[in-house]
Amino acid sequence: MNRFPAAIAISLISAVLLTLPRASTASGPASGDWPNVGNDPGGMRYSTLDQINKENVGKLKVAWTYNTGDASGNSTIECTPVVVDGKAYVTTVTTKVVALDATTGKELWKFDPFEQQFPKYPKASGGVNRGVGYWSDGKDGGQRRVLVGVADGRIISLDASTGKPDPAFGDNGTLDLRKDIERDLSTHAYGPTSAPAIFQDLVIVGCSNDEGFPGAPGDPRAFDVRSGKEAWRFHVVPRPGEFGYDTWSPSDAWKNRNGANPWGGLTVDAEIGIVFMGTGSAGPDFYGAGRKGDNLFANCVLALDARTGKRLWHFQVVKHDLCDHDNPCPPVVVTVNHNGQPRQAVAQVTKTGHCYVLDRKTGRPLFGVEELPAPPSDVPGEASSPTQPRPLKPPPLARQQFNEEDATNISPEANKYVKEKLKEYRHGGPHVPPSLKGSIITPGFHGGATWAGAAFDPTSGRLYTNQNNTPYLAALRQHTPDDYRLTGYGYFLDHEGYPAIKPPWGEVMAVDLNKGDIAWRTTIGEYDELKKRGVPQTGTETFGGTIVTAGGLVFIGGSKDEKFHAFDKDSGKLLWSDKLPAGGYATPCTYMANGKQYVLIAAGGGGKQRTKAGDAFVAYSLP
Repeated sequence: MNRFPAAIAISLISAVLLTLPRASTASGPASGDWPNVGNDPGGMRYSTLDQINKENVGKLKVAWTYNTGDASGNSTIECTPVVVDGKAYVTTVTTKVVALDATTGKELWKFDPFEQQFPKYPKASGGVNRGVGYWSDGKDGGQRRVLVGVADGRIISLDASTGKPDPAFGDNGTLDLRKDIERDLSTHAYGPTSAPAIFQDLVIVGCSNDEGFPGAPGDPRAFDVRSGKEAWRFHVVPRPGEFGYDTWSPSDAWKNRNGANPWGGLTVDAEIGIVFMGTGSAGPDFYGAGRKGDNLFANCVLALDARTGKRLWHFQVVKHDLCDHDNPCPPVVVTVNHNGQPRQAVAQVTKTGHCYVLDRKTGRPLFGVEELPAPPSDVPGEASSPTQPRPLKPPPLARQQFNEEDATNISPEANKYVKEKLKEYRHGGPHVPPSLKGSIITPGFHGGATWAGAAFDPTSGRLYTNQNNTPYLAALRQHTPDDYRLTGYGYFLDHEGYPAIKPPWGEVMAVDLNKGDIAWRTTIGEYDELKKRGVPQTGTETFGGTIVTAGGLVFIGGSKDEKFHAFDKDSGKLLWSDKLPAGGYATPCTYMANGKQYVLIAAGGGGKQRTKAGDAFVAYSLP
């Protein structure tokens, strides 16, 4: 790993001050606003607001609802609203960008990127969008821009006051990201699905792309926020002569290689000037005979100089990934109390169900890491990694194995069924690779952690995250003499369609990053039909993340029962919940407007949970 000059240490008190007002929303949130999808650029998702607190959260009521009007089929909304100066900026089911009055939900303007004349390309990840970036020149009456990445391969810059495209940016407000790619991407999915990051006068984006091979490159890129001119790009699949090239075999394995892409978004240390990302798997996901080796910089926590794109350090959490265990979110920029001293760090939660706490300047694990033997592949031509890393602390956040004793216990019939089915498949501990007979993948393809990531409370050093315990089944079949492809891909379920593993199937937890312990964990979500049968709360798979407030609360939607929750951040006790009009599979935000605190969440339903689709943004406040 490369080192770079040490920066001035930031104390725990300073970490709290990062959430207080600054001259520019590019470097820190003003009190009461939520100017980035993660609130501060480092993605802590912590708010200093405490008008809504443990004592009165039970009185929360719906203050307003905005309906986007474009839900259909199994559509969803994964957008976290950005709120600045009394305006909430959101993206709808179909990536329309809307400005709302943050006190009433009244629509102020709307922009539809698909009304523009633009070539029709495949949309990455089905066209989902997780929010916008907001940039200001910091001057009174100066420039304000809302920047949105579009899943067909564009960045669009809009005037925050009017919603009209900025004529100085790109081609009349639109930047075609496909234009400067050396490959023909006309049939490939390629485009941003997570919110752009803003650093000074740069807009930095990752991308989603198709997961087969060949495909679109996964390189993160930075552009001048005023003109759209490219400032830098980083090759996540190294070219000949670049660091990491020797982790790919054969020598031309890099050509037309896709993946290793930071599709889950980016975080920034705005004080030092570092952009952080969690990178995805290398393509193709499940058969790596054409990409032997560890495959840097796939499945990495990657730190780049935000001004130049130069690699500062990396840490790989899965080597030669075969189970789609990509990093689904960026690390959170944190300051912790480690061995009695403040330490600048980043915390990466993973699909493999771990949390890596890494020194922010070097990438070294604060609690140490061990290399454990990993099971070999039995698929011809494949060469899985013989070892995989695991942090010594914190302990695993999600289930790490599936053996007979892990079979569901919700009924004798379900337990018997699962034990019989288990005999048909390869199973065991973590990193069991896909096989010809079929393998049980634990944690499943949805994690562990999901794209929703985690929230961090700088006053306590606790990280709040939701985790899934839903195993998957993966089987490969020969496609050509030199190629094997996934034919079985789905949940491992009991005879009634519930997860085959013992509950809980979805949890929320607090991880003490100072000590490396789990402070508390609790089940989130329930099935009414199982409750009526006397089955204790099982939890459900959970998508959409946590936020944490100075009022002592952790807010999260996420569960399949379509409820929005407030937990006591100290104990994990559920203090309040409310049924949303559709599942809240997005991370909420909270803000102050006209003296009142609001909590705002998208209720889009659908998606991976396959509950009814919705089109609502719902704001809560005290009466």
